[in-house]
Amino acid sequence: MNIKSVTKMAFQSILSNKMRTFLTMLGIIIGVFSVVVLISIGQGATSGVADSISSMGSNIINVNIRGRRSALKYNDTYDIEVLEGVKSATPVYSSSSTVKYDIETTDVSIMGGNENYLSINNYEVESGRPITPVDVKYRNKIAIIGSTTAEDLFGKDEPLEKEISVGGEKYTVVGILKEKSSSSSGDSNDIVIVPVTSLMRQNNTSEVSSITVQANSAEDSSIAKENIENYLLEYFGDEDYYNVFSQDEMLEVLSETTAMLTAMLGGIAGISLLVGGIGIMNIMLVTVTERTKEIGVRKAIGAGRANILIQFLIESSVMSGMGGIIGVLSGISASYVISNVMDITYSINIPVIVIAFVFSLAVGVFFGLYPANKASKLKPVDALRYE
Repeated sequence: MNIKSVTKMAFQSILSNKMRTFLTMLGIIIGVFSVVVLISIGQGATSGVADSISSMGSNIINVNIRGRRSALKYNDTYDIEVLEGVKSATPVYSSSSTVKYDIETTDVSIMGGNENYLSINNYEVESGRPITPVDVKYRNKIAIIGSTTAEDLFGKDEPLEKEISVGGEKYTVVGILKEKSSSSSGDSNDIVIVPVTSLMRQNNTSEVSSITVQANSAEDSSIAKENIENYLLEYFGDEDYYNVFSQDEMLEVLSETTAMLTAMLGGIAGISLLVGGIGIMNIMLVTVTERTKEIGVRKAIGAGRANILIQFLIESSVMSGMGGIIGVLSGISASYVISNVMDITYSINIPVIVIAFVFSLAVGVFFGLYPANKASKLKPVDALRYE
């Protein structure tokens, strides 16, 4: 058996009908393309969120209030700051609003916090000053803006001491934040931070539903979390009214969710590969029928069953393999384009790409096996009589 000759004949057969070969490969291409794009974008986005969470530090605890008593009174949040294990805390009141300066406008996230907000969230003031306890106490209308917001509103002008309109209220810019690396969860520099009491008054509320707490250290995080939970249980009388999450727990939940979503996305894309495999089987069966007389001639002049079997297996494997390669390359290219257009992170996972390609090749072999076996079993006399 001359493998080189059999392989050459397989390639000649594939190239003899290019359009049919391409349409047969299309199912494999779409399947591998889907796997690469979905996994790359999904894992990239998850990695960005995880990096954003991790960058805050392992001693950060997030408190969310829910239920019939949907919020704490603002003054009660200071009780949390004096609990054992807690270094600092900030009530958080957030909203989205249009910010305006002169004729320039931009839609940004408005975050209300106290004097601890910047340090807890790893923000640094590049110029100007941060929020002070006096600003919070007297509800001063001052604002600290991110570098993106500063550029959108002021261009190359100096923003400090200028007045901006936040949801119709005038705030004086007193600080510019140092630029932070952005993640898939959003542009960290497109933000306006104001005293939480000022934003709450503007929105006519005295309650907060979110608190960010910083423990003394990563080791004290569990102690601080336990004390916060005990305080909230005593305050509300029911565990259903609040959630307390440490950064480690958030990362663990995120990892579990990511694994589940990755499996689901991989399964969905895998269905496309199976459909592509069925397409290969269908075309290979047609090919066997079309070339029955050729098979008879080859057997009559001495070709063995193994020669015929390998020839058709090579044809199906080459189609699925080429489809896998095209799917991988187009998937990587599409991931890059999507990440740039949508400004999100993507992550090329080499093991996933290898698995997708090997799976596509295996699909070609598996679904090509039956037609190849059928061709190899044809009797020379019956094949030569076939019209």
